[in-house]
Amino acid sequence: MISILDIIHDTTVDGPGFRTSVYCAGCPNACPGCHNPQSWDIKRGTPMTTEQIMLEIKQDPFANVTFTGGDPMYQPEGFLELALAIRRETTKTIWCFSGFTFEVLLKNERTHALLEQIDVLVDGPFVQSLHDTGLLFRGSSNQRLIDVRRSLAAGHPVLFDYQPYPLAI
Repeated sequence: MISILDIIHDTTVDGPGFRTSVYCAGCPNACPGCHNPQSWDIKRGTPMTTEQIMLEIKQDPFANVTFTGGDPMYQPEGFLELALAIRRETTKTIWCFSGFTFEVLLKNERTHALLEQIDVLVDGPFVQSLHDTGLLFRGSSNQRLIDVRRSLAAGHPVLFDYQPYPLAI
């Protein structure tokens, strides 16, 4: 079971292209200036099974998936089960937002196991003094877009090289 606040279909702000964003409840980081402070309390969410969430995810065969919240790394076992189901039943990519850094997540076997199923991690706490509206897919300049598979292979963070399609004029 995962404590879920909402599942948003066809969003374009939580990663490239259309995405199904799974907003979880529960975040111990409580970043000042957070855009979603109602997500901090895990009790505000509705418990959902992997099967229930997968029904939502599979509604749109074209949208990829984003885990956000709250902090999905606060519920690593539930999100690991969900990520494994996504891998088993779809070809969707998985992005994950976390207030913890990649380096911290690697040190914990529970979050490390979830990292192994993530394609891109947006890591680090939101820092209000570093807020920048010009950043893609993150709120403050300390946050990184990490290519998780390449990072795990290299043994250190490797930034995701996002190349948006050029606009036709």
